[in-house]
Amino acid sequence: MKKIMMKGNEAIAEAAVQAGCRFYAGYPITPQNEIPEYLSWRMTEVGGIFLQAESELAAINMVYGAAACGARAMTSSSGPGISLKQEGISFLAGAELPAVIVNMQRGGPGLGNISASQADYFQTVKGGGHGDYRLLVYAPYTLQELWDLTLLSFDKADQYRTPVMLLGDGILGQMMEPFFPTPYRKPRLPGKKWALTGCKGREPNVIKTLFMGEGELEQKNYLLQAKYRKMKEREVRFQAYHTEDAELIVVAFGIAARIALSALRKMRQEGYKAGLLRPVTLFPFPEKVIGGLAGGGRRFLTVELNAGQMVEDVRLAVNGKSEVLFYGKPGGAVITPEELCEKLQESF
Repeated sequence: MKKIMMKGNEAIAEAAVQAGCRFYAGYPITPQNEIPEYLSWRMTEVGGIFLQAESELAAINMVYGAAACGARAMTSSSGPGISLKQEGISFLAGAELPAVIVNMQRGGPGLGNISASQADYFQTVKGGGHGDYRLLVYAPYTLQELWDLTLLSFDKADQYRTPVMLLGDGILGQMMEPFFPTPYRKPRLPGKKWALTGCKGREPNVIKTLFMGEGELEQKNYLLQAKYRKMKEREVRFQAYHTEDAELIVVAFGIAARIALSALRKMRQEGYKAGLLRPVTLFPFPEKVIGGLAGGGRRFLTVELNAGQMVEDVRLAVNGKSEVLFYGKPGGAVITPEELCEKLQESF
């Protein structure tokens, strides 16, 4: 297999096509516009449907409709657009409909700017919409992961009947680097007997999120929570670098982890015992792994392109056994490896 060069957003779009996505609805917003631009012509080549909706609200509800009919469906946006989609995302979770949602984060709050940011962590991981729901959330940090995790997102969405979020940022979406276009191999997945495909010859299916019977919604929520517990048991993904002997462990995700890895390599060369724990899934979060590394005099430094969001989950995972520090920049500002090296040296 030969490596190819693509822009990050285009890699996501093509990976979605390879994974069998045949319905896309979205609305333009920087820095993810290459995804709908690419799919506007690519979907026609594979017999799929591309819709530039009149708004983000319309787009997410179009995805709801397509997913309810059994299609592999996707939408994409950035912070302000994802905010507008939150009600629809909650509806997808409540109806147990599989869909893939891409968020290429930009600076905020409000319209903010078009620079890369990680300030949508709370919105994504804690559930930006209403109700006790969660998303399965992947945080890639290379184009290879953008491709591979896009393929995986469609499978996991179908496996768990849940919306899956691919959480990137403006740097990952716009950058180019070589990667292997891993062939898609569909695993064995449960059939979509629940889909609205016409009910001739069978009992009709009903997909809804309104449960008015006594205790009905309570039982629905228990079912959802059991599914999320299963995700916690089976779907945690992370990468660890030099954590075995580390006196200071950096915890970072996405592009911040890439910056951190560059800084840590330099620190290791200079004799500092520094390590990196990179969550690949933000939900489920690798809390047991981090908790297992805590104690013994180790300290943690959470690095994010925001004012401090994932740091709260790291502190919960450490549970008081280690000191947890934070270093970040909000508003679309990007940390350099040199700046991070200085911060790490201060932390030893």
